[in-house]
Amino acid sequence: MRDFEAEERINRALRARRRGEIRRRRRRRARIKRALVLGGTGLCLFLIILAGVGLVKAVFGRDAQAAEQAEQAGEENGKAGGVSGALASTGQLQNAIQQLQQSFQAEAENEITAASAEAADYSVNGQDAAAALTSEEVISTRALLVDWDTRTVIAQRGAGDRINPASMTKILTLLVAVEHITDLDDTFTITREITDYSYSNDCSAAGFEDGETVTVRDLLYGTILPSGADAAAGLAFYVSGSLEGFADLMNQKLEELGLSDTAHFTNCVGLYDENHYCTLYDMAVILGAAIDNDICREVLSAHIYTTSATEQHPEGLELSNWFLRRIEDKDTHGTVMCAKTGYVVQSGNCAASYSVSNNGKQYICVTADAYNSWRCIYDHVAIYQEYTE
Repeated sequence: MRDFEAEERINRALRARRRGEIRRRRRRRARIKRALVLGGTGLCLFLIILAGVGLVKAVFGRDAQAAEQAEQAGEENGKAGGVSGALASTGQLQNAIQQLQQSFQAEAENEITAASAEAADYSVNGQDAAAALTSEEVISTRALLVDWDTRTVIAQRGAGDRINPASMTKILTLLVAVEHITDLDDTFTITREITDYSYSNDCSAAGFEDGETVTVRDLLYGTILPSGADAAAGLAFYVSGSLEGFADLMNQKLEELGLSDTAHFTNCVGLYDENHYCTLYDMAVILGAAIDNDICREVLSAHIYTTSATEQHPEGLELSNWFLRRIEDKDTHGTVMCAKTGYVVQSGNCAASYSVSNNGKQYICVTADAYNSWRCIYDHVAIYQEYTE
């Protein structure tokens, strides 16, 4: 029998090494940029000093004898010669600076290309050749199953259609926030603008109140488990200062993942907007990138979480991921480890889940347009039962 725990440790080590490579490349690009600025500044200062020295020597001479000779030969010719020498030195140094800048730029472009290639590791293969998902047990009009070990589509139904991802959006919200957060125990105070945003758009909420100071960790769990718009908006304001600014960061991440041609997000919550869209393929990649992040994976795999005690909630708030709690006792030929649901009228009930089979294989399943939340769960069960090993 295979040692699944050892295999999982190896997979985690590989993912950690991949993340380490990305971080090292980013640090190297930052060093290159700093070197470019400092090197260019230093050379410019040296150029100015050298040019000044040359001009001073040209005008005043090195000593009395040079001045007398210059006077005899013609003071103007002496000055002109000195200035010409200084200008020649200036031209040489300018060429040197330009060559150095070109070298730094080429190195930076190489590093960016390498980082982009690393991000492309999340691409899904076999979209055109995959079998049609024909199971009559699956009611969702759109469905997708990906073998995440090989990044290969196993079966699909309308998986390339544009959908509104509804609250599956919050997977990307979580990922972007985590990548910009340095202290999970830092605090943030919920504002009236945030609670009004959640209420006026008829969103689900974690239950934070106006004026309540909560930890960033609480916002992460509040965004995923109860699909709290108040928590998601709190993360947006904490990270970027505005909902619009955070949406820009989300689209930057989509571009980094190679999804910008088919996906575009306008908000961190999943509200319906004709310009807020993706495909099931895109959502599979987003979830795959999230589970590759240790903090995101921990949040997405939590069944229950209790927030920190506050003045408004002395015992904290108990939050639940009902998809995970409802599917945990179903036969899926493995264990559903992570999940996020969503609902808007235009997309019906939808969900994205990550499962490890009894044989240790990793799968990602995404569905959309089920007629209720329970049907969505049973569709994932049916897909895992029929198409996984």
